[in-house]
Formats: sequence, structure tokens, C-alpha cells
Amino acid sequence: MIDVEGGTVADCMRILRHEAGHVVQVAYQLHRRRRWRELFGPSSRRYPRYYRPNPASRRYVNHLPLWYAQSHPDEDFAETFAVWLTPRSIWRRRYARWPALKKLQYVDELMAEIAGQKPLVTRRLRVEPLSQLTQTLAEHYEKKQAHHAIDYPKIYDRDLRRIFSADPRHRRSPTASAFLRRNRAKIRQLVSKWTGEYELTLDSVFDDMIGRCRELKLRAVGSERQLRMEFIVLLTAKTVHSLYSPSRRQWLAL
Repeated sequence: MIDVEGGTVADCMRILRHEAGHVVQVAYQLHRRRRWRELFGPSSRRYPRYYRPNPASRRYVNHLPLWYAQSHPDEDFAETFAVWLTPRSIWRRRYARWPALKKLQYVDELMAEIAGQKPLVTRRLRVEPLSQLTQTLAEHYEKKQAHHAIDYPKIYDRDLRRIFSADPRHRRSPTASAFLRRNRAKIRQLVSKWTGEYELTLDSVFDDMIGRCRELKLRAVGSERQLRMEFIVLLTAKTVHSLYSPSRRQWLAL
């Protein structure tokens, strides 16, 4: 899948806190409460194969990548729970004046209420026992790759070719995709600071541009400092257009 999910201690803990939210919800049947449904929506809603997030929305917390809280009410709760559970997350200050703050406050009150209580669901189920599995790991990843496959938008091609080179003479130069991956964090942080956009928003555009550089076989030729500055200008100019243009299909695989 190219990317390692939970590959660092911090990322692993984000996932574990999120999954702990699902456990608490199911164990205490929290989704049956009226206030829970008012804030998060019906848990019975069918899970979509794809969802279309709004990166600018303040109705949801930002925890896992790709605005995962917006995919389903259960994921909204799990993400909210994870933010609440994270040590030193200063969520009251971080989400002040956000509609999502009501969800965090509700989780805070709810956890104080059920603390010490026995869960309603205590039966243990064996999920997908090994004896019943018929699919190999390779088949699983083939299906997953096909499900998450995207066609990288070609709207960046002309600008990327202005910065990077496809000339065969530079085939020994570093690839543009490698250059972008290496400078990703620094560029994303600078553009976020200048534009006010969330780094997660910029990350989605980065993925598209890296993909196009790889497909166009572009190379990073010249001063790395100059290339970095030129790309910062390009990313700053393209971010809002890329994510908010009505012609862009912004559906994410779940």
C-alpha cells in the first residue's frame, strides 16, 4: 500500500485511541442514546464505500488523516473520543468556537457518567476465525489497492514541468517525486503558515502532485533550495483551487 499505517509510536497511538472509541461505544451501547444521535447521527446509517469530506468544516475534529470523522457517525464518535483521550491535547482550547466542541464536551460528560459502570455488552465473539478464511494476504491487498486506486489529476502537469524536467539528459538526477517526499513536511508547514490552511488539506494535494511527478517521470534538476521555493509558490497557488473547484472529484475511499 506504499504507506505504513501506524508505523510510528505516535501514529500507532492515534489508531489505538480511535479503536478504543469503537469499543467503548459498542460495549456501553452509547449510540442508542438520544443525545448521541443528535450530535453524531444514526449509527445505523449504512457505511459508504466512498465519502466526500469538507476540509474546511469545523463540525468535526481532526485526528486521523483525510478527515476520517466525516465518513460515518461511528467514525465521528471514535475520532472525537480519540481527541478527548489524547494526553495534553488541550482540546478545549484547540476547538474553542468550533461546533465540534459540543461533541467533545459531551464525550467528557459521558465518560464521567459511565466510569466504573459495567458494560452492557459482555459476550465474546470470534471474528473471522482462521479456519474460515479463504482469501490470501496477496489477494486482500490486490483488492485493497484496486479499491483505493485513483487517477491523479492532470491539472498540475504544465506547472510541474516548469519546475522539474522530463529531459532524458537528466535521467541521473533525483526523481521529482523523491524530492517532494523528502521536503514534504517542511514545505507543508510553511504553506500552512502562510495560507492558514490545515496541513492535512495540503497533504491531499501533495499526494496528487507526487503521483503526477512519478507518472510523468520528472527529475529534480538544479538547486534544491530554488526548487523548494518554486514548489512552495506552486502549492500555495493551487491548494484552494484543487480542493474546492466544483470540477474536482473529491471522494475518498473508505
